[in-house]
Amino acid sequence: MTTELEYSQQPSFSTINLAPVSSDPDEDWQHLVLEMFRPEVPEQAPKKPRLYLVASTFGEEYDAEFAPEPTSAADLPNINELLTQFIHKVVEIWAGRRSASQVQAMCHHLIFAELQRQAGQQKLVGRVRKIQVTQPLDGISESTVTVRYGDRLRVVAIRFEGLDNRWLCTALTLI
Repeated sequence: MTTELEYSQQPSFSTINLAPVSSDPDEDWQHLVLEMFRPEVPEQAPKKPRLYLVASTFGEEYDAEFAPEPTSAADLPNINELLTQFIHKVVEIWAGRRSASQVQAMCHHLIFAELQRQAGQQKLVGRVRKIQVTQPLDGISESTVTVRYGDRLRVVAIRFEGLDNRWLCTALTLI
């Protein structure tokens, strides 16, 4: 009779929470013998970069049909070549040796107005030393350019956005 009572009781389960001892996932496989039995990690396809969806509008309002359309960097010209030409022109504009209208098509109208205001304020034409380009999202390029003015180094921060199938400068600051 005692065996019938034992079988009529429902089993109870308890969960055990295991916490990793180390943050290194390969720690268990560092022994020479175990290294042979390490499971192969399947290769993951590289993730496609995310296209940003909101363009810089500088407070302007657009009708939905006429708003700027974000464009993927894959559909745009090489940003490195464009940036090199752009910064050389801008440095010459700041020195008063070039007309600002030569970069008008590559700048947002507010950035272009500021560039026109700053034209001729530098006494020397700066020499571009180093260009660092990053693309935080697809269709956005943020760059820092080191420029030498005589004995002084300055930095230019530039942001280009892919809008309406072209690169458009939406930020330009001499620091």
